[in-house]
Amino acid sequence: MTKIFDKSRLPSRYVTEGAARAPHRSYLYAMGLSEEEIHRPLVGVATCWNESAPCNIALQRQAQAVKLGVKASSGTPREFTTITVTDGIAMGHEGMRSSLASREVIADSVELTMRGHAYDALVGLAGCDKSLPGMMMVMVRLNTPSVFIYGGSILPGRFEGRDITVQDLFEAVGQNQAGNMSDEVLRVMEAIACPSSGSCGGQFTANTMACVSEAIGLALLNSSGAPAPYESRDQYGEASGRAVMDLLEKNIRPRDIVTRQSLINAARVVACTGGSTNAGLHLPAIAHEAGIDFDLDDVCDIFRDTPYFVDLKPGGTYVAKDLYEVGGVPVVMKELRKAGLIHEDCLTVSGYSLGEELDKITHEADGKVIHPVATPISKTGGVVGLKGNLAPLGAIVKIAGMTEDQLAFTGPARVFECEEDAFAAVQARSYKEGEVIVIRNEGPAGGPGMREMLATTAALSGQGAGKSVALITDGRFSGATRGFCVGHVGPEAAHGGPIALLKDGDMITLDAMKGEISVALSDEELAARKAAWAGPRETIYASGAMWKYAQLVGPANKGAVTHPGAKLEKHIYMDI
Repeated sequence: MTKIFDKSRLPSRYVTEGAARAPHRSYLYAMGLSEEEIHRPLVGVATCWNESAPCNIALQRQAQAVKLGVKASSGTPREFTTITVTDGIAMGHEGMRSSLASREVIADSVELTMRGHAYDALVGLAGCDKSLPGMMMVMVRLNTPSVFIYGGSILPGRFEGRDITVQDLFEAVGQNQAGNMSDEVLRVMEAIACPSSGSCGGQFTANTMACVSEAIGLALLNSSGAPAPYESRDQYGEASGRAVMDLLEKNIRPRDIVTRQSLINAARVVACTGGSTNAGLHLPAIAHEAGIDFDLDDVCDIFRDTPYFVDLKPGGTYVAKDLYEVGGVPVVMKELRKAGLIHEDCLTVSGYSLGEELDKITHEADGKVIHPVATPISKTGGVVGLKGNLAPLGAIVKIAGMTEDQLAFTGPARVFECEEDAFAAVQARSYKEGEVIVIRNEGPAGGPGMREMLATTAALSGQGAGKSVALITDGRFSGATRGFCVGHVGPEAAHGGPIALLKDGDMITLDAMKGEISVALSDEELAARKAAWAGPRETIYASGAMWKYAQLVGPANKGAVTHPGAKLEKHIYMDI
């Protein structure tokens, strides 16, 4: 059905309307647009397509489906791309410093493209970890009618009768180093672990944030579930293109959708699915773009009283494809609703409230992938927050898959100044059972870049030490990390946080039930050590993008953001 739009209030009027814009229109004619198409709303279709990893390789094809939906609803789509850094490839070396910084570059580059070309609406397609929050952040920042769509998960590999993911391969490296797996078996696994396009299949960061996109209301319900190779993804793409034109017609904007209540809904879904600890960074960052106070403490409070009832890897058994096949995120949210844990009146990009959308869902919990909320896997969320004299600004740990006797740990510190040193010690098996491995100087500013520690944690798990040692860091963990691994310790070492003052042998207590992270040192001793502290470790990044990031980035508990956010903005892009 043809829609009629008044462009006098849309940003694209600065490019397409009036005699003064004849030069601008000539560029559009040069690309084959008709006069009618030029005077329709211009819709940015942003993808993170690249050839760096399977996460992103299908996005270009999916964007074509989105464009069909935009065109069918009287819009003119304009496709463009932005970067991604794929964590699985960046993992375990200097490249991982680029990962979190890439979230800001994605948001900034989409913002600049939208502003520079005066597009009226946005459909964003993303695949790998940081591209999902980056794309959602810019939607809220610009406050232009927007729809998010995930590129879909990878299909699981099949090895010796069981499904495997890249997480299994990282852990296989540890088994190989421990002499428990031959080089030949490792070669077989690496050849079959990732058999298709799509993002890592467990409830790692990409799938966690894909679930968030639905729960927060920025994506059509169930659009995140189908694996990347499934043809049904194209149907969701076209539907997303149509949806964004409806939002433009009704002037429904991201900040009408992303509210404190919808952020709570999103955090609930992370907790009950045993999602990635990285959500503790990304939800505050999205809130920041809307001018909403919603930090790590808020996220952890929600995690603490949300039951964990969806059995997904890495702590559980199943992968994203399995969740999709039993009804996906909508069924998960239906279970949360039964427990009174969902704000149903939140608006979604369909134009309907979340409650109205959930009323349409007929599937029920299957009892294997999605357990009934009344009989959860555990009463506490799969991710919990910790606080204490070792982390006054908080820390976060993923406990999905851990048994009750594993939720407390006390042991002497074994301090490493960077991940490489810790990984070398793990490879050499020069750690002892009962120790708390401390990796510092890996925070947002001090790293710089707040690297993930999957190579180290996976090696520990592969060596069979995942339950006999704990690990804390001011860096991050992959969504694929399991075991008692505490990240986001704040303040970070570079800012003189207590983690910077630890010495080998200091007794550290971690208690996920009490929410405690402490070191057995008096306030006086900590103060004396702080007075004697030599200051932050010098990094090799004295220029370039990483230097710039280190100067701008804020603390992890506030989302590690790099600009003042909506609270200080003086205009909204959509109203220029």
